[in-house]
This record gives sequence, C-alpha cells and structure tokens, in this order.
Amino acid sequence: MSVSSGVRPVGGMAWAAVACAVLLTGCATWNKLTNGKKLEEERRKYGATADQRIEELAAGAKKAKAAGQHESLEFTRGLATSMLEEHDPRVRSAILATAADFDTPSATAVCKGALEDPDERVRMAACSAWAKRGGPEAVELLAHRYRIDREIDVRLRALRELGQLGDKGAVPVLAKALEDPDPAVQYRAVGALKKVSGRDLGDDVNKWREWAADPDGSSAEWSIAEGFRQLF
Repeated sequence: MSVSSGVRPVGGMAWAAVACAVLLTGCATWNKLTNGKKLEEERRKYGATADQRIEELAAGAKKAKAAGQHESLEFTRGLATSMLEEHDPRVRSAILATAADFDTPSATAVCKGALEDPDERVRMAACSAWAKRGGPEAVELLAHRYRIDREIDVRLRALRELGQLGDKGAVPVLAKALEDPDPAVQYRAVGALKKVSGRDLGDDVNKWREWAADPDGSSAEWSIAEGFRQLF
C-alpha cells in the first residue's frame, strides 16, 4: 500500500485513542445536558436552591443598577418581600448584603429589619451592612444592637463596626463598653476607640477610660506625652 509523503497511517491503538476521546467528549456533553435537565426539573418541583437564589440576586442587582432609579426601587421592593419569605439564613444574609448597596426606602428597611433577625449570623451581617452604609443612623443602630443583643458575637461585631465608622458619636457607647465585665468586650472596645480617635494608647483599658472621660481636653496633653515617648 502506498502512503503519500509525510503522512502515516493511524494504527489500531491510535484509532482506539481517538475513538475513546470522541466517546468521552460525547459522554461529557450528554451528562451536561442530562444534569441540566435534571436540575431544571428539580427546580420546577422543589424550587430554586440556595446557591441559585444567591446567583439570581447578584444578577438582579447588576441589572437594576444599570437600568436606573426606577428599576432599583422595584428591585429593592422585591428584596424586602424576599427577606420576609426566605427561610435560609445564608440567603437572607445575601439579600441583606445586596440591599446594603442600594439607597432606597426598601433597602433601608431590609437593613434595619435584619438587625432583628432571629438568626445571629444575619444580625452580624446587618451590623457590617450598617458600617458600610454609615451616617449618624448607623451609629445609633449599632450602639443599640450592642446594648440589647443576647449573643456575644453579635455584640462584638457591633462594637467592631462602630470603630469602622470612625464617627466620634460612637465614643460614649464605646466608653461604656470599657466597663463591661467581659474582657473580650473591653478589648473590642479598645480596638474600636483606636479607630475612632485616630490614636493609639496601647491596650491598657484604664488609659482608654481616662481618655474617654475627657477626649477633647486630654488630646493635646496626650499628643505631647506621646511625642516624647516616641523620641526616647
């Protein structure tokens, strides 16, 4: 049998490998189609999964922002409804995080309502959402959440986010937290005061208590003393 120059016949083993590759590709495509059909059937029967709902939130938020104010108003109204109906705390946290990026009445309602959510993970996420939104209302809401929440992790998150705000209106509640019997609360209050005050008195709670008692009057004295300490 003659073979044209530069071309070799494909042996049995080579053909087997080619056939196997084609077969595997076909199987992968078939499996993908089959799995996709199965997922769609399950969705129709049981509803969207948590991951699917979260993906839809991200897509919806992107579309609403691109469309303008009217679409944002409608989208966030839907978020408020979804927040009331959603049973999965992870999805509620995702709804909350999505709402935090919008400046609409419904988005604000979602962020406020989430502070009262029965799941502590959602309440913690709500504290972070308010740190992101900022403003005097954020200081008030985070301070209230620190004072009343029954879970220590939520209270600690509220203190941390008060520090992230960098608002001196948070000093009174942080100063009060320095008196808490729990060392973890004291430590978190110190960390927040460092951010709010813009200075570092170390981790000595008593020094921060002295500063918080008269933050304006002690600032000049502290600056001079700290300057000498840095020199020597």
